[in-house]
Amino acid sequence: MTEFEEQTGAGAPDPFLRLWTPHRLAYILGENKPDTDSTGECPFCTIPGLPDGDGLVVRRAEHAFAVLNLYPYNPGHLMVCPYRHVADYTELTVEEVVELATLTQEAMTAVRTASRAGGFNVGMNQGAVAGAGIAAHLHQHVVPRWGGDTNFMPVVGHTKVLPQLLRDTRDLLTAAWPTHDPRD
Repeated sequence: MTEFEEQTGAGAPDPFLRLWTPHRLAYILGENKPDTDSTGECPFCTIPGLPDGDGLVVRRAEHAFAVLNLYPYNPGHLMVCPYRHVADYTELTVEEVVELATLTQEAMTAVRTASRAGGFNVGMNQGAVAGAGIAAHLHQHVVPRWGGDTNFMPVVGHTKVLPQLLRDTRDLLTAAWPTHDPRD
C-alpha cells in the first residue's frame, strides 16, 4: 500500500465490489468521438468502406446497413443507417424508409435470438438539439432491454457495465441475423 493509501484509507478493503470500466472514460471525456463539424468526416459514411468486422457492421442491405454502437447503452445496441449522407428522416427515399424498417425488424429478431432481450427502445434523434451525437447522418437506434437492466450504476455512477466485447457481440448477432423476411 502506498503512503497516500495509508493516510487516506484509499484502497482499504471494504464490502463493495468494484466494477472497473476504464473504456467508458474515453466516452465521458469525448475521446474518439467524431467531430463532424470541424473535420467534415462522417463515421457513418466511412464505416461502409471498412471490412465488416473492423467497422462493426452486422448486416448490409442495398440502401442501409446495421452497425453496433461504439458506445452502447446495453449489449447489442445497434444503429440502422442509410448509406446516403442525409440528416432528416423526411429526406429519405421510399426505398430507404422500407429498408430502415426492415433492418430494424431483423435487428430485433437477431438480438432476441442471440440474447433473449425482453424489449427494445427504438428511435432516432433528429438534430443536435434533440440529442443526436452525429446530427448530419440519420441513424436509428435499436437498444435491447431486459427486466432489471437499469440499476444504480447509470443513476449514481453515470456508468454502464457491459459484459461483452463489441466484436463478440457482433459475431453473435451476425450469426443470429434472420435470413428470411421476419414478417413471414
